[in-house]
Amino acid sequence: MSGINSGSGPRIDVQQVGDALLGKWKQERRESRRLAEDPRLHTIPGQPMAEHRERVLGQLGILVEEGAIQRAYPAGLGGGDNHGGNIAAFQELVLADPSLQIKSGVQWGLFGAAILHLGTREHHERWLPDVISLALPGAFAMTEIGHGSDVASIGTTATYDPDTEEFEIHTPFAGAWKEFLGNAALHGQAAVVFAQLITRGVNHGVHAFFVPIRTPGGEMLPGVGSEDDGVKGGLNGIDNGRLHFTRVRIPRENLLNRYGDVAPDGTYSSAIESPGRRFFTMIGTLVQGRVSLDGSAVRAMQAALAIAIRYGSERRQFPGASGRETVLLDYGQHQRRLIPRLAQTYAMAFADERLLTVFDEVFSGARDTEENREDLETLAAALKPLSTWAALDTLQEAREACGGAGFMAKNRLVGLRADLDIYVTFEGDNNVLLQLVGKRLLTDYAEQFRGADRAALLRAAASQLGGRVSRFGLHQLGQSIADLGQVARSVESMRSPESQRALLTDRVQTMISEIALALRDAAKGVPKDDKRARATANEEVFNAQQHKLIEAARAHGELLQWEAFTETLERIEDPGSRQVLTWLRDLFGLGLIERHATWYLVSGRISGQRVEAVTAYIDRLIARLRPHALDLVDAFGLTPELLRAEIATGIEEERQDDARAYVEAQVEAGTWPVHEKELRKRGAAAVA
Repeated sequence: MSGINSGSGPRIDVQQVGDALLGKWKQERRESRRLAEDPRLHTIPGQPMAEHRERVLGQLGILVEEGAIQRAYPAGLGGGDNHGGNIAAFQELVLADPSLQIKSGVQWGLFGAAILHLGTREHHERWLPDVISLALPGAFAMTEIGHGSDVASIGTTATYDPDTEEFEIHTPFAGAWKEFLGNAALHGQAAVVFAQLITRGVNHGVHAFFVPIRTPGGEMLPGVGSEDDGVKGGLNGIDNGRLHFTRVRIPRENLLNRYGDVAPDGTYSSAIESPGRRFFTMIGTLVQGRVSLDGSAVRAMQAALAIAIRYGSERRQFPGASGRETVLLDYGQHQRRLIPRLAQTYAMAFADERLLTVFDEVFSGARDTEENREDLETLAAALKPLSTWAALDTLQEAREACGGAGFMAKNRLVGLRADLDIYVTFEGDNNVLLQLVGKRLLTDYAEQFRGADRAALLRAAASQLGGRVSRFGLHQLGQSIADLGQVARSVESMRSPESQRALLTDRVQTMISEIALALRDAAKGVPKDDKRARATANEEVFNAQQHKLIEAARAHGELLQWEAFTETLERIEDPGSRQVLTWLRDLFGLGLIERHATWYLVSGRISGQRVEAVTAYIDRLIARLRPHALDLVDAFGLTPELLRAEIATGIEEERQDDARAYVEAQVEAGTWPVHEKELRKRGAAAVA
């Protein structure tokens, strides 16, 4: 299906577009999807928590049997050294059961990955074979009740005793208990515990330690305590719980010492001199969790839209001019609800492929530079918030668009919505992650104007439109806003990718420059030698600018998604597919401008009349894309076994056809009753 649709314009080549969505690791995705079609791995709606937990543990064993989890591990341990393919395959498991996906992520993507990336060969050989085979289930004990995203401030300590050559793992107060840990309540036999490493009276910051917590028979080891988190809002197939440690002794060799080591006499050493840089290097090795969640959220969005759009293409409601009830997707508001989210899903899918490519470059060693690692962390922190928020929004809108049918558990939408709720806060709270992105943008901005005075910054703030990309999508300053007035005099010109990029870039850079100016003036009037007062002033101004900083980071993430969509378009060869996807990209880009219209109006970038023109053109794009909606969701390649939603099987069309055939047969037989309104019309006509 491609090229020109007879009599109705371009049509997408579903296979070519589907290949573009599957991306570089299409083989691994397809293998994982085939596995996700296995009924043994599927969610059973309404299953009691205890049964669900045991079912999911058994499902992990199936993944091992099928060879589905070894891809990222070293070849010497039976792995495939395939980092990008591993994450791509993992993302597809959300279609089987999100509890299965996340519990497998805990076992092999967090517990096992921490040993792999923070440990040395000795650690790998000692523990990873049992981790891979599931003989050693484990937990990832980083988060604490009192410290979530602020990992650097955790309270658990690991104090070295040179007399016994042991570390003492201790949670000195309740706020230091490790919390929300998968595998902690029941199944975990060991944990990678993050704690403050203290030796010779010096705290060397957060390090990771391998700590046994249970016997193979399930008994807690001395000094280790566990509590069950119980029923949650979703993901109830995972045994989340708390862990606490009362002076638990472990051998010195259990320190995962790739980035920092302690000698038998207690001497600390590290190849990374700066404690701050050392911490972020260690944490950066675990970025795959955010990469995994980004693509998993996109897959859930694809499933939701495939269900809602297929149902909306069959379900009829209220008679139209033809006398027959109208298909839901033919209503303008129904199109407005779903088709812009379809454009957003495509943009996020292509952005995830870009993120996954950079991740693979770093972890495969192909481009493992400090700069590329920093770019990877920034990109993951920018995209994971946007996709996980969008997944909840899309799942909810799809649920509502399907009415009561969407509320039935058998149609998947409410279950996916509940399970993905936690995605917005684990692996980093979304707002905290966006703040990290904003700080990176500020750093890049400051580097451009190092040594510049306020006048120079003000001149730069008046010329925010940039087209030149620095490093990893972090845009530099370029042509001036004055040019934008020429570029965007009509909605016609705003359809061009150049003007869309200009408007989206301008929003990011203007906000960043305004924040930079505010921070530069924070300590104005405060004596230079009063460091505490200057620090307080800077902190107060930064806090006042925090919301704007997060919005700038969000805008940056949206720009990256738009760019990823545009880059993918350039690789689409089929003309019909390229045309339809261009409309979809324009809908995404102009939709962002419409969504942020207040900013563009207040900032004087576009006029109210032009905003109205953008909205009108968006409506035209949506109507133009309506005939392609089914093709666009078919390109997701989600089989009935992956969707498992009754309303996406064609059953509604069968019901509608059955109802229509019944009425037509009754009319033909003369047994269809006359409606009261028709009877009144006949009576009125007879009187006349």
